[in-house]
Amino acid sequence: MSSPLKIALAQINVVVGDLAGNADRIIAQARAAHAAGVDLLVTPELALCGYPPEDLLLRPAFLAGCDEQLRRVAAELSGLPGLHVVVGHPREREGGAARGRSWSLPPCLNAASVLAGGRIVATYAKRELPNYQVFDERRYFCSGRDAGLGAVVVDVKGTKLGLLICEDAWFDEPAAAAKAAGAELLCVINASPFHVGKVEEREQRMAERARATGLPLLYAHLVGGQDEMVFDGASFAVQADGQLAMRAAMFEEALAVVDFAAGRLGGAVVPVPEFEAQVWQALVVGVRDYLGKNGFPGALIGLSGGIDSALVLAIAVDALGADKVRAVMMPSPYTADISWIDARDMAERLGVRYDEMSIVPMFDAFNATLAGEFKGLAADATEENIQARIRGTLLMALSNKFGSIVLTTGNKSEMATGYCTLYGDMAGGFAVIKDVAKTLVFRLARWRNAQGAEIIPDRILTRPPSAELRPDQKDEDSLPPYAVLDAILARYMEQDQSIADIVAAGFRPEDVERVTRLIKINEYKRRQAPVGIRITHRGFGRDWRYPITSRFRA
Repeated sequence: MSSPLKIALAQINVVVGDLAGNADRIIAQARAAHAAGVDLLVTPELALCGYPPEDLLLRPAFLAGCDEQLRRVAAELSGLPGLHVVVGHPREREGGAARGRSWSLPPCLNAASVLAGGRIVATYAKRELPNYQVFDERRYFCSGRDAGLGAVVVDVKGTKLGLLICEDAWFDEPAAAAKAAGAELLCVINASPFHVGKVEEREQRMAERARATGLPLLYAHLVGGQDEMVFDGASFAVQADGQLAMRAAMFEEALAVVDFAAGRLGGAVVPVPEFEAQVWQALVVGVRDYLGKNGFPGALIGLSGGIDSALVLAIAVDALGADKVRAVMMPSPYTADISWIDARDMAERLGVRYDEMSIVPMFDAFNATLAGEFKGLAADATEENIQARIRGTLLMALSNKFGSIVLTTGNKSEMATGYCTLYGDMAGGFAVIKDVAKTLVFRLARWRNAQGAEIIPDRILTRPPSAELRPDQKDEDSLPPYAVLDAILARYMEQDQSIADIVAAGFRPEDVERVTRLIKINEYKRRQAPVGIRITHRGFGRDWRYPITSRFRA
């Protein structure tokens, strides 16, 4: 009979390409686990190199560096008797890379190795390679199945541990193969990007896998931000009957302990935060890690007195601290007095540096320079865009001079419809709410105000949205009401519904035509937008790849 096992799931925040630093983090986790009497430590998918490493995997030196660090981690464990560690890493496939100038075959395997006693005990290769949404694994990895590698089962204190990697556990065959090879406990290492509803989906699918095999299951998950993706942690374990046995916190590093005895798992279950809290934490982690991992000293935000910039400012302060955030108000001839008042008020409430730079002299100079060219022509979006581009120029000048990154304030509704200005309000380095629809912007702002001090002035929440680029301008002069726009956007862009289907669902044909047409014709703008945090299952980023030049309408 197997002895009781003490297991720790290392929910860690690694950095893509920081091979030595990631190895150090794994070693530190191993030492802490050993000191706590842990028998088995499980790290996330590709924890050694970070996820996703993308085309770094095509570089032989990168794969060689991963192999070197894996062996270093194994050697460090020689002084930790009795501890087994599962490490996620890429491994060059047999025969190495095969490539020409215009083609290549996947050069490596997505692997999980078990380390113990100073050596690599066994290595498993991922069999199911996702190639949808943000995933592009078939570009880089050869399936363990295609490489002729089978199930891997390792004995840890008498318990047969079956290894799986992320997508493997969403399909029947890999887990069934592990059970057939003698597994008594499934160990799944993961790097599964966050989107709203993903935690529940993961736990449901892993419960199904446990019930299908009759085996309990461990799920070790990555945490932290990587470019547009955020990994939410929430590592967990389920019993053989699918019941939840343990869950770690979301969006935090953790060494989550699970006990395994007599075929049952046991541990603490941390509650899942409410919807708004999950989105907020994802945005905060995304900002903190994008700036921190890329070495930016702080953030710059163009504060307008409107809801979008107010939300971005609140997120930035929660992510970085007030001392690393600077807000700049840049009034034009059309800026309402209440916008100045509310912007100053919010900056004061949050304790950030706040400056005002009028763009009126520059706007007048542009108009004077262009007066001959524009003689006899009515003012239109041209003049509106000039104002936005002046503001973008000022923010980027401050960014260049002081090193802080400009956080853009455009939301998903604006990105979809092109209600934004190239080289104007789109100018910046990171688009915080790029995947947050306007209706959710208001919802998040109200939620954040309810968490303690009211940091966003109430008038910002109740004023009709306006770009303030012409007299008495309102967003709904140019767009359908946001409740309608966002509902159409979700159906068309996120759910791939056709125009006919959306109209059949009760939306006015003219609204559907208008919104879908705007989505189509503004692809060229989105291609030039900064990367932004993904919080839905389909954002305008890695998982949206539409041609700019196209005559197809759905």
